[in-house]
Amino acid sequence: MDLADEIIIPGQLETVFVSLIDPEVLKRCIPGCEELEKTSDTDFTAKVVLKIGPVKARFSGTVSLDISRAPHHLLLSGAGEGGLAGFAKGGADVELVDQGDETLLRYNATAETGGKIAQLGTRLIESTAKKLSKAFFNNFEKIMIGEE
Repeated sequence: MDLADEIIIPGQLETVFVSLIDPEVLKRCIPGCEELEKTSDTDFTAKVVLKIGPVKARFSGTVSLDISRAPHHLLLSGAGEGGLAGFAKGGADVELVDQGDETLLRYNATAETGGKIAQLGTRLIESTAKKLSKAFFNNFEKIMIGEE
């Protein structure tokens, strides 16, 4: 499933980009994130608790950043195993557009699930994925504004 949106983030492009790849900022932005540890300049391990419908699971996995087209583009990808609940993986292609003291952030996110979670139905999974991706970028916006 594909999810796309755009938001205006206060701050110059370079500041927004640096914040978007900061592990502490990422941890605060990822819904349900309990741990996020940097394993290299662009790779992290993560523990995230998610509730999708009646299924609540703790996922252990990885998050990777592709910053080869920085600072105007960033690719985030992640995958996690939730034990009996199944697995989840996805990512986001983020484009940053300089608008002076603000930055337009466009994203196109993808998500895929398997196992028990996948049996919950496409509509519920899609709805949850939209909420989670929107929450991530809303959390990021709040951090950049100074509300978090």
